[in-house]
Amino acid sequence: MSKRNSLFIFILTIGVFGILNTEMGVVGILPLIAEHFHVSVSTAGLLVSFFALAVAISGPILPLLFSGINRKKVLLLVLGVFVLGNIVSIFAPNFTIALIARVIPAFLHPVYISIALTAAASSVPQAEAPKAISKVILGVSAGMVIGVPITTFIANTTSVENAMLFFAIVNAVAFIAMLLFVPSMPVKERLSYGTQLSVLKKPILWLSIFAVIFINAAIFGVYTYLAEYLETITKVSGETISLMLVIFGVASLIGNLVGGTLLTKNAIKSVVSYPFALGAIYILLLLMGTFTAPMFIIVLLWGVLFAVGNNISQYWIASAVPEAPEFANGLFLAFGSLGITIGSAVGGLFISGMGIQYVLLAGALFLILSIVFILLRNTMYSSKKQLIQHSIKVANHS
Repeated sequence: MSKRNSLFIFILTIGVFGILNTEMGVVGILPLIAEHFHVSVSTAGLLVSFFALAVAISGPILPLLFSGINRKKVLLLVLGVFVLGNIVSIFAPNFTIALIARVIPAFLHPVYISIALTAAASSVPQAEAPKAISKVILGVSAGMVIGVPITTFIANTTSVENAMLFFAIVNAVAFIAMLLFVPSMPVKERLSYGTQLSVLKKPILWLSIFAVIFINAAIFGVYTYLAEYLETITKVSGETISLMLVIFGVASLIGNLVGGTLLTKNAIKSVVSYPFALGAIYILLLLMGTFTAPMFIIVLLWGVLFAVGNNISQYWIASAVPEAPEFANGLFLAFGSLGITIGSAVGGLFISGMGIQYVLLAGALFLILSIVFILLRNTMYSSKKQLIQHSIKVANHS
């Protein structure tokens, strides 16, 4: 990969980090936000849930609508809106204004991510695309697992306004770097909306979508309750939980690079193996969850697989319809978010009905469903490939 491509992908990644940091950073400071705006914590939680809802709604739509416009202009537009939204949040006189200032940029979240993934893949030879994409997804993981503690530290040591300022600064840095160092990126082959929407007729796409929904549900059905599991089952202190969460976060950054490498070497084998690997982690959690020392190792491995799952989910949908990459990435974001919502909800039901230790059953249920749809897609793909090869042989003979 050339230095120019490396810089380009790094700038894309900074932008992704800024956007994901804006989305997830408030998670750790909801009590402080509630106090700042004089609302309840549950009301403050709307900053998270409404943001996620906006992403789920716009994911299949806005990347499609922006797909024919110069990519650099669109990326700058999104980053600019995020900077303005964060600045408004700093000076918001009430909670309603702060909520609106978050939700409006949230609708553009899938536009940036889908274009960033597509642009990264197209900037390198096809064989290197998974590695380039994994570096952009690194920004997603960093925003989710590193942005939260950074934001929490800033808010606790200074103020909520300074935490919002941190969001604005990161997005502004990405905006300036994009403006100065990224050349114009006109769309060379503009696909009509009808052509892109026509991929929804493909059964292989829907098999991929359901697999991704269940993979994400399997991941987040358990991960959402990791801290509670460590507190209740492993019975460790709050400081140890914090340390384990940091280990999980660092491991997930490594996992992005591992995921890109695995998909580059053997994509199909990596996808098929993934549910079994994550299932093995859940079995270890069940058997060793009460022991502190083994849990450090389990959490480390779990963090790696957490990030690999993001890479696999993106690849599985994008590879199903390579002719419409930005639309496919929008679908990945929308249905990945749907999987997170379903997994978290079902995991919560298992906990409330049976206890925290049984949250692993929710993860196992979704893993089984993901295996079914992964194998169905593989069967369809291999059958179709064999039919094409047979047709070529017949044509050559005749």
